[in-house]
Amino acid sequence: MRPSDVFDLLRDGQPRTRAQLADLTGLARSTVAARLDALMRLGLVVPVGGVSTGGRPPSLLAFNPGALVVAGVDLGATHATAAIADLDGRILAERWEQLDIATGPERVLTWVEQTVRALLEECRRPVAELAAIGIGVPGPVEHSTGRAINPPIMPGWDRYDVPGRVQRTFAVPVLVDNDVNIMALGEQYAHLRDVHDLVFIKVGTGIGAGIISGGALQRGAQGTAGDLGHVYVARGADVTCRCGNQGCLEAIAAVPALARAIREAGVEVAADPDVVRLVRAGDPQAVQAVRQAGRDLGEVLAALVNLVNPSVIVIGGALAAAGESLLAGIREVVYLRSLPLATEHLHITTSRAGEGAGVIGAAALAIGHVLSPEAIERAVEEAAMVGEGQKTAG
Repeated sequence: MRPSDVFDLLRDGQPRTRAQLADLTGLARSTVAARLDALMRLGLVVPVGGVSTGGRPPSLLAFNPGALVVAGVDLGATHATAAIADLDGRILAERWEQLDIATGPERVLTWVEQTVRALLEECRRPVAELAAIGIGVPGPVEHSTGRAINPPIMPGWDRYDVPGRVQRTFAVPVLVDNDVNIMALGEQYAHLRDVHDLVFIKVGTGIGAGIISGGALQRGAQGTAGDLGHVYVARGADVTCRCGNQGCLEAIAAVPALARAIREAGVEVAADPDVVRLVRAGDPQAVQAVRQAGRDLGEVLAALVNLVNPSVIVIGGALAAAGESLLAGIREVVYLRSLPLATEHLHITTSRAGEGAGVIGAAALAIGHVLSPEAIERAVEEAAMVGEGQKTAG
């Protein structure tokens, strides 16, 4: 059993003694002690106070989330949020700013670098304690390289080396993913840590899904898993989507399509956010349009439920604020068309993390990398080599 395996037992935050860890692992106490010593040298495990029942108090050990920090960055179409978090995902400092992704990678990533540095100073953490950076972008991402591939609303970003650019300033791992995957991670990390099978649906200018199955984010072979917006829906057979095809879900159920439908029904809609405002005000045309969008979305989600069998579907994005008008349409079709066993314990709800899901998820992406077994084993080996070098030099 490796140091990372012992560390994994302490990730739940519950302090334990060396004897308890030996019992849990089946290892000799001397072996457990050696693994713990390696983790303590990294600062990931620290001793905490124990309660004595007579005699010397037990020596308890616990995960130390303050050992290092990560940065999470959520880049939207017209805004950006950056945050510094500890290794348990607690936000230590955060900043939001209006920023147009279409201004290009140099302008946007310069803001990222400057803001991360400023936030580190704000929470008084040196750059040396920054362990990784997670970044979410509003477009398809090739996960293996962290590069956006033909992103429709990100001119100048196609195949741009985002990790390489940021690493010129911060010599740490930089992980990039699309915004919906990031939001799925954020929702799970913030509110659903015990849920291992969930789907996060973002409904805004476009429609996409972040799929977590068996506790792992499912990206697919090239990172395009969850692109629900371009699944064919019969009701939209004659509607042309911005992708050039006809019948895409996005073309009839995304916010711009709903604004257009409400306008055509004779109701003034000055901007896309007016859709939610009208629904909340009880406008019958808006309520009807959003309810139908829920049904259209439910048609696609019913197939997804049968294929993936999630226990929770979370609706996020701009249209989630329409609340029950949207959820009612989704539930109506999902429960009708999905297998009874798949929906027996299925919960369909709106996001609790809300606008914060993206930045929380970006931090969670970075934390997942830093605390992965591979990263911990590598850090233990490097620390041992440094120790051996110091002994030799002495």
